[in-house]
Amino acid sequence: MNFPLILFLLTAFTLCMWLLDVLVLAPGRRRHAAERVKAWERDQTSRGGKVSPQARQQLESSLVRRPAWLDYTAGLFPVLFVVFMVRSFLFEPFKIPSGSMIPTLLVGDLILVNKYSYGVRLPVFDTKIIDVGSPQRGDTVVFRYPMDPSVDYIKRVIGVPGDTITVRRGRVFINGDEAALHDDGEYFDADRGRYMQRYSETIGNVSHKMLIDLQNPAVVPMQRTPETEKYCHYTPTELTCKVPENNYFVMGDNRDNSLDSRAWGFVPEKNLVGRAFFIWMNFNDLQRIGSFR
Repeated sequence: MNFPLILFLLTAFTLCMWLLDVLVLAPGRRRHAAERVKAWERDQTSRGGKVSPQARQQLESSLVRRPAWLDYTAGLFPVLFVVFMVRSFLFEPFKIPSGSMIPTLLVGDLILVNKYSYGVRLPVFDTKIIDVGSPQRGDTVVFRYPMDPSVDYIKRVIGVPGDTITVRRGRVFINGDEAALHDDGEYFDADRGRYMQRYSETIGNVSHKMLIDLQNPAVVPMQRTPETEKYCHYTPTELTCKVPENNYFVMGDNRDNSLDSRAWGFVPEKNLVGRAFFIWMNFNDLQRIGSFR
């Protein structure tokens, strides 16, 4: 389901109904109400009755009131317009569906994504119209899965255009330098029902927690595509990729349980949705609410 397109069409439809009401229907209701009120006043006067200002106002209000079908069309336009603008240009909510970013993000976390961090894009068409910035190493990004753009993924940026990324026996090397890795105790992985070794890893200027079994790291077979054939070299123990222009190399923080650039290659710049930065709700653990990196 293309929710942005549906939201755009609903906003456009309610805008048309709102304009119809403001420019045509509402003036007609006001003219009709004025005529009816005058007729009512004449009738009251001819009968010798007193024209009550309160009764007059109640009658006029009932006559100019928008009918129910307009309340559910034109009346929704302001709300839909605000939602459309915020969701398209400022912030978009997402729900974490899998454990690929554990321990940074857990299944069920409801997060906010900054839509303008990497440029302002036209909604629906996803065409960049204002270049604001670009992903940096260590950013947590949401993007449209290159193999199926209808699906949204979330991973951490490991390599930016021009970087040479090597993953050797679970360890990450960026342009020949090993990413700093420090023991950070154990983490109980509820999905697997066992304890995992947790580490603090530094990618770029960002230090974050990650899970991996360095004694037996998972081997992620890379799919053969024109890009991976050209820019990557793969052996059973090592993967080396040169990140091409306008592309990014991403990985999940749950390294042994994440299908990422090690499996399907690079994320094109055009697939970026935004930078994830805030957990606004987790119904199973309210203490998780807050910012993250």
